[in-house]
Amino acid sequence: MTTTAGNSAAQQMNWAGNVTFSAARTHRPDSLDAIRAVLARAERVRVLGSGHSFSDIADTDGELVSLEALPTSIDVDTDAATVRIGGGIRYGELAAAVNAKGLALPNMASLPHISVAGSVATGTHGSGDANGSLATSVRSFELLTADGELHVLDRERDGDRFAGSVVSLGALGVVTALTLDLVPAFAVRQDVFTGLPQDAVIEQFDALTSAAYSVSLFTDWRAPRFTQAWFKQRVTGDGHAAPDLAWATPAAQPMHPVVGVPPLHCTAQGGVVGPWNERLPHFRAEFTPSSGDELQSEYLFDRRHAADALRAMSALGPVLAPVLQVCEVRTVAADGLWLSPAYGQDTVGLHFTWTSDAAAVLPVIALLEAALEPWAPRPHWGKLFTLGAATLHERFPRLDAFSRLRTEYDPHRVFDNAFLQRVLGHEDDA
Repeated sequence: MTTTAGNSAAQQMNWAGNVTFSAARTHRPDSLDAIRAVLARAERVRVLGSGHSFSDIADTDGELVSLEALPTSIDVDTDAATVRIGGGIRYGELAAAVNAKGLALPNMASLPHISVAGSVATGTHGSGDANGSLATSVRSFELLTADGELHVLDRERDGDRFAGSVVSLGALGVVTALTLDLVPAFAVRQDVFTGLPQDAVIEQFDALTSAAYSVSLFTDWRAPRFTQAWFKQRVTGDGHAAPDLAWATPAAQPMHPVVGVPPLHCTAQGGVVGPWNERLPHFRAEFTPSSGDELQSEYLFDRRHAADALRAMSALGPVLAPVLQVCEVRTVAADGLWLSPAYGQDTVGLHFTWTSDAAAVLPVIALLEAALEPWAPRPHWGKLFTLGAATLHERFPRLDAFSRLRTEYDPHRVFDNAFLQRVLGHEDDA
């Protein structure tokens, strides 16, 4: 059993460089007992995934724990169509191992470089009308609480307790392993269209998002058009084709979501068929897609309001454009996970990739939240937002119940931090 403390966490930053971790030490335990040793002597602990969150969700004034040194086993059960992984595994390595066994994850996010446990804990998602967030693939998970007890929570057995614990914001304990549902492996072709008139996108939104297994629409809100639409279509047999969009132009060459950026790191386009794990993400696992020189926000709301919200964003375009690199519009199927932004409603997500100038971006985020307020958007927990606890309790109807669950699993608030205090508020009074 070993646990190693790395360099001072005060010198350690997240991927984007906008959060400098304030903990004195970062531990890299290589076993459950090593994690228990950290928990036994620490007043405050937070778990760090791959560092791709833009919020301070992983920050702490206590001890920071990275799971990257845990065993990297990926145990595929082909008969049950499941895979059990350790808490430090990232999607890229998981997807390759699963595909080698003739199986697949139902969906992936745009980046395969992110950790599975961290993505699940923050409600991260891909796209597709019928595709749930990444957390909906979790069949069971193993949670190590501050008292050193290992809890195994199962979807079928534990019902509401499971639904309340999957998207957990790291507030309940350390997720040391997960078991995910798999499906048979499938092939995907990816086609990109450019120059989509904004009015056509809004008027035909449902037809567009249902035209492929996974669809992403991109714009910079600088003009009344969407710069690109990416369609990821499942392929069966030889009879496959790009969507029929007479009013849009097929891309003549590979594209990056941000116009003008070289597409070297993007997954193959142009209708070239490939395995699911090499097409569902926007970026290739073998490349780092960017330096992290950006900030991100995302807001998700009932898809019935898509047209109104898109028109509101267009009107706000002159405010957004000066600090915006690109906005991606995706859809996510409803789920029953308490803290999922898609809880109880089929959802549209507006994802904003900003410049790295926080002083310029944060006032725009506040204006954006005000413009979207009529449709009660829920933020992505790992992105930047300014919404307070009172508003979040209104928009996540099970947030009070989650707070009570948190008291049960972490009564001494070992996993507390400033982020949780902001988003949960005085939850003990709930």
